[in-house]
Amino acid sequence: MTQVIIISIKYAVILLMTYYTYASFRGIKNIKTEKDVIREKKYCFKQSFVFFLIHGLMYTSIYLHTYQDKIIIFYGVQLLYFILLIQISKLYCENHNRQLLNVMSMMLMIGFVMLTRLSIDKAIRQFVFCVFSTILASGIAFAMRKAKKYRDFYYLYAIIGIGALCVVYAIGKVTYGAKLSINLGFISIQPSEFVKISYVMFICGLLYKAQNWKNIILSAIFAGIHIMVLVLSSDLGTALIFSIVYIFLIYMATGKSYFLLGGLSIGCIAAYMGYKLFYHVQVRVAAWLDPWPIIDNKGYQITQSLFAIGTGGLFGMGLFEGMPNAIPVVDQDFIFSAISEELGAIFGVCIILLSFNVFLIFIKTAIACKDDYYRLLCAGLAVTYGFQLFLTVGGSIKMIPSTGVTYPLISYGGSSLMSTIFMFFIVQGVKINENKQ
Repeated sequence: MTQVIIISIKYAVILLMTYYTYASFRGIKNIKTEKDVIREKKYCFKQSFVFFLIHGLMYTSIYLHTYQDKIIIFYGVQLLYFILLIQISKLYCENHNRQLLNVMSMMLMIGFVMLTRLSIDKAIRQFVFCVFSTILASGIAFAMRKAKKYRDFYYLYAIIGIGALCVVYAIGKVTYGAKLSINLGFISIQPSEFVKISYVMFICGLLYKAQNWKNIILSAIFAGIHIMVLVLSSDLGTALIFSIVYIFLIYMATGKSYFLLGGLSIGCIAAYMGYKLFYHVQVRVAAWLDPWPIIDNKGYQITQSLFAIGTGGLFGMGLFEGMPNAIPVVDQDFIFSAISEELGAIFGVCIILLSFNVFLIFIKTAIACKDDYYRLLCAGLAVTYGFQLFLTVGGSIKMIPSTGVTYPLISYGGSSLMSTIFMFFIVQGVKINENKQ
């Protein structure tokens, strides 16, 4: 009987997730009339109902596999967190984007479920980081409204960002060939995750008032220093994100296509040089081109990822029925492969679509902004989020070489989780403050 319940839950979750994804896209249409407002509220309510249903079903499945009482307690604490998050957001400001909040909650929940399946201890640590991050981020909209001159401190953002990256280069801990984090004993911090935000704020602050050659050259110099320090630390995945974000922000600020084409051309040359200079990049490219002859060493990670995705099929093996721990670093770089193996390709596609939904909401918020700084800020964060998503999923399915970046809000990692939550709340803050003007 227990097995029948588990199998029923698996298919019910896929069906509900498909509907949730559909409702997410139905809910982001432009609001022009009172009828549109009512329609959006209807879909948001349906999303919330389906979300809590999926959440309960998935943790029921986990409990039926483990029969651990702490699973019930952990689920209850999560449930309280999500209820409070929705209710406090309503009280905090009626102008917040409920669609964005709903999708953020879904992505967080999926991350907690998969981490609980992989390691309950890591899941609990991730949840603690999530609560702490949410508390810190909750004041962002208020701070943006009360201290509007924060946008003028762009050189300070650049100096702090470069300084943080230099500290990592000097004393950072080496992980898989790259200096990524600083070990503080009780916790490790990855500063580059937070510098992603300060980097975007620097470029936007410098360019939103004037897009003259002086500002463009200054932005290029400081952006180049950021990227160079990352390259010296062998953090090439983040360096690639910074490069793409800069190219698109310059294009968005100036509207000149030659900046876009020239930047992408220089980026291709830099990528080739990186391949020639760094051995671990050569290993990843070799594994991407043909992993099967080197499956026992260099190609092991990507082949295990492909095996997992292929084994899962459309509907997945079911929670605890696959072998996701066979993939090295599965809880970080290859969490999408674990999801596809146990929850199926349909569920995996829904996650990608929900992530794309987030990107669209960021872009839609940017387009609606009357303030040029806010417009560039939301667009920059959208490109940061969207390109990181592309690198993560693309590396998992062998579309591109693996870059070692995490899946936003889902992968294990406190720094990544915190910085992504900050991004979401910054976009919420932009929407709230734009509506108050």
